[in-house]
Amino acid sequence: MTEHFSLHLTDEEQTFLHDAAREAIRRGLASGVRPELENVPPENSVLREPFGAFVTLKIDGRLRGCIGNIVGMKPLYRTVADMAFAAAFEDCRFPPLTPEEAARMTVEISVMSPLVRCPNPEAIEIGRHGLLLRKNGRQGVFLPQVPVEWNWDRQTYLDQLCRKAGLPFGAWKAPDAELYWFEAFVF
Repeated sequence: MTEHFSLHLTDEEQTFLHDAAREAIRRGLASGVRPELENVPPENSVLREPFGAFVTLKIDGRLRGCIGNIVGMKPLYRTVADMAFAAAFEDCRFPPLTPEEAARMTVEISVMSPLVRCPNPEAIEIGRHGLLLRKNGRQGVFLPQVPVEWNWDRQTYLDQLCRKAGLPFGAWKAPDAELYWFEAFVF
């Protein structure tokens, strides 16, 4: 991964995805079930391509839910709607979103590049690379914006990734550890 992730979404495509996320949450609040989308993008749209995506919900700048799929298995618009619903109602760190919270939330969408094995941890760039660590059946992932938000340096980023995976600090160095990086288009 020497070049930056080249995906760019137009303002209209970004608006479409934000609207899909908000609609999934609105309909989830009304019915309690994951809705099917009525509005879908045109056949030749990049929004129909399989990209991984995360949806992050914040209220007053504080995390309120964040769920995603690193690997794209569904069309992007469907993944965003599903992850928005999951972030609002299925993130085990929070109770289900209330209508009052939904009125105050912001929605951030991160569209993922493909995962690539990290060839050299020294090459990790804060703010550019998201990371995924797998070891001993455990896994942790951070989006590229997380270490920026927490003002972490590379070593702290890697140690906090280990912690998130339920592993001791430095576990990323073990021969059986799998460290992957990715980039994201965030809006």
